Formats: sequence, structure tokens, C-alpha cells
Amino acid sequence: MAVSVHIPVALSRLYGTAPIEQCDPGSVASILATLEARHAGLGDRLREPDGTLRRYVNVFVDGEDVRWHDGVETSVPDGAEVRIVPSVAGG
Repeated sequence: MAVSVHIPVALSRLYGTAPIEQCDPGSVASILATLEARHAGLGDRLREPDGTLRRYVNVFVDGEDVRWHDGVETSVPDGAEVRIVPSVAGG
């Protein structure tokens, strides 16, 4: 089985990804690396140079925010759903 990664529409259009990409299970970091290998430049939008998530990017694994777990080292099991959600601000 695979992991389903839901990509925001804006990023999908910009980098030519499918709305839902299939990746192998592993860590959030390994999944983001896979997406970067497939779509050059996408990783720069999602992660800081040190590999942590940018502050305006939220990643959820089966509905749980990875920042409340192990960050990019959070384990993503087979069959999980990963959602990349940009922060929205306004006023």
C-alpha cells in the first residue's frame, strides 16, 4: 500500500503535481524528499534549509498535526493520509 499526500491547489498548479500524490510510507521528511525529487523546488516551499517545516506550512498525518508529535520525523504508516495545508491569515 502507499501513503496518500494531499497537495494544496496552489502548489499543485505551480509545480505540476497531482492533487493527491502516492508515496511510500516512512517519515514526513522522507515523503517530502520524495515529493522534492519528483517536483524540483517544491521542497524549498515547504521546508527551511535545516529541514524543519516552514512556519506557514502545516502537515497533518491522519488528522494529527505533526508539530505536536515528532515534526518532520513523525512516522507515516502504510495507508495513511498526509495533508499539506498552508496557513491562512487575514484581518
